[in-house]
Amino acid sequence: MPGLTLPPFPEDVPTHPLLVVDYERIKARDEAEIDTLWKAATELGFWYLKNHGVDEEVNGMFDMGAETMRLPPDEKMKYEQGEEGMSFGYKAAGANATDETGNLDTVEFINVSKDDALAWPTVVHRTYPPTVNARMQSTIEPFIRKSLEVNNTLLAVLNDRLGLPAGALAQRHKVDEPSGSESRVIKNPPRPGGISEDKAAIGAHTDFGSLSFLHNRLGGLQVLVPGAETWQYVRSIPGHAICNLGDAMTLFSGGILRSNLHRVVPRQRSKAITSVGLSCSLPGPAIRSNCALSQTKVV
Repeated sequence: MPGLTLPPFPEDVPTHPLLVVDYERIKARDEAEIDTLWKAATELGFWYLKNHGVDEEVNGMFDMGAETMRLPPDEKMKYEQGEEGMSFGYKAAGANATDETGNLDTVEFINVSKDDALAWPTVVHRTYPPTVNARMQSTIEPFIRKSLEVNNTLLAVLNDRLGLPAGALAQRHKVDEPSGSESRVIKNPPRPGGISEDKAAIGAHTDFGSLSFLHNRLGGLQVLVPGAETWQYVRSIPGHAICNLGDAMTLFSGGILRSNLHRVVPRQRSKAITSVGLSCSLPGPAIRSNCALSQTKVV
């Protein structure tokens, strides 16, 4: 998105620093860098990832999201996620509660299945808006393929550090096996009057998959650090993705790897749209939650 000017991250909000992992050094199997990844994965489950090589594809995903969100509401609702258990498709703002009092979320999603993108033009799960179809081969498929390469590289390193047999986690994340993996673009509308901390755009949750690869331009992500009582923002840093582990990895590792609670609360003075591109790696449908547990030597 050439010429895009983003507001600076505020200096007067509580933030939590994340460890920075260099993807190029991870690919080279640099032991010191792997130690940093392991520390992040076992203590908080969140880290920054630099030199991942996906920036160009990320820009295209933001453009696709903007084009899709500009469609008329009636057109977007033709591709609504539905109630069949999968999240692929469009989600309108206010579709989900964010807390026990019934406050509703404020975000729109467009989620594209990994399986639909890689099989295009064959439909595996569902159809999508024309703005998505127009960019399926040029933008979405390359983003998903590169994201999966990054995620699978990280999973391979964690596989070895856990002491699992070679390829054990890869066997549980086969690219050609249907799964819940998806790319996602999130839009949160500008709020000139600000938003209170008790009204999150996305409520507190842990991810249920394995590994998420997040590209956040405006901030809004908050983590609840173990032992802390207050939420803290995670700064968005240009060129740095934010990675986090999900519940599946906690299960596969017997609790060694951490899936941490997080939420999204737009910065109060941000007057721009909050947009986030996300790719998740989730295990396939045949996976049992204890499949890696019995093979983990570190436990």
